[in-house]
Amino acid sequence: MSKIALITGITGQDGSYLAELLLNKGYKVYGIVRRVALEDETHRLWRIRKILNDVNLYAGSLESYASLFNIIMKIKPNEVYHLAAQSYVGYSFEDEFSTLNININGTHYLLSAVKEFTASKVKFYFAGSSEMFGKVKTSPQNENTYFNPRSSYGISKLTGYHLTKNYREAYKLHASSGILFNHESPRRGFEFVSRKITHAAARIKKGLQKKFKLGNIDSKRDWGHAQDYVEAMWLILQQNNPDDYVIGTGREHSVKNFAKKAFEYVGLNYEDYLIIDKNLIRPAEVDSLVADYTKAKKVLKWQPKISFENLVASMVERDLEIVTNLKH
Repeated sequence: MSKIALITGITGQDGSYLAELLLNKGYKVYGIVRRVALEDETHRLWRIRKILNDVNLYAGSLESYASLFNIIMKIKPNEVYHLAAQSYVGYSFEDEFSTLNININGTHYLLSAVKEFTASKVKFYFAGSSEMFGKVKTSPQNENTYFNPRSSYGISKLTGYHLTKNYREAYKLHASSGILFNHESPRRGFEFVSRKITHAAARIKKGLQKKFKLGNIDSKRDWGHAQDYVEAMWLILQQNNPDDYVIGTGREHSVKNFAKKAFEYVGLNYEDYLIIDKNLIRPAEVDSLVADYTKAKKVLKWQPKISFENLVASMVERDLEIVTNLKH
C-alpha cells in the first residue's frame, strides 16, 4: 500500500521538488494551497504544472486550525512535511506581524492537528532555517550551535523549531526539524538575491537591462541545490527516531562571488553593471553562515551532489531561456 504524504508549501521551490521525489518513490502526494483556481496554473502553480495530474490539492490556510485539522483527518497521512511559510527574510522586516503570525501559528496548528490524529504514527517534518543561527559566534554551525536570530523570520523559524521539539518530547510525536542552509534552484522565487542576480545576468546579456542593484555583497552564505535538500528531508523522516539535522554544503560563498560566477557564465564582468543600493541592506544583517553537516552525513548517509558552480549555471541557463522566450 502506498504511503500518504502531505506537503504544506507544495507550490514553492522545495515543495515542488519534494512532491516529485515522493511520487517517484510511489507515494500518494497531497498538498495544501490557499485556494485552487484554474487560472493559477500559469501563476501560482507553475512549479508543479507537470505533476498537477499526479498530486491531490486541498484548499486550506495555515491561519485556520480547522482547515488543517479537517485535511489531516480526511487524508490520514503517514508523513507531513511542513514547508509553507512567509520565507523571504527581507519582507519580514517590512511586515513582522504576518511573518510571525503565519510562521508560528501555522506550525503550532499543524503540530496540534497531527497530535490529535492518533489513528497512526504520523511522522512530522519542520523546515527550519540557518537564519535561526543569525549573528553567529562560532563557525561552522551544527546542531549544538547557539541560536541568535537577527530577523522576525529567523525568530519565527526558531519558535517553530522549539514547538516541534516540544511536541516530540511532550507528546512523543515523531517530529523532526531540518535546519537547512540557503538552497536555490531554477525554481527559486525572483525576490531572492540569488535569482535577482541570475535573472539580471540573463537580461543584461540579452540587452533587456543595463544595470542591477544589490545591497551587502560581502554577506556570505552556504548555498546548495534544493533538489539535494529535499532528499535530506525525506531521509530525516525515514529514521526510526525523530531528531534535528543541519543540512548544508560546508562551503561558504559571498554574494559578490555568486554574482561573479553568474556573469562569467554569460561572458560578462558583474562589476561593469552593479549598483550598490544602501536601501537593500537589512536593518540587522547576518554576515556569515556555513554548515557543519557531519551528523546528517553520518546518520542519514546524506551529502550534497550538485556543486555551487553547477547550481549557478543551472539558474542562469533557466533565466536565459525565460528572457529569450519573452523576446520572441
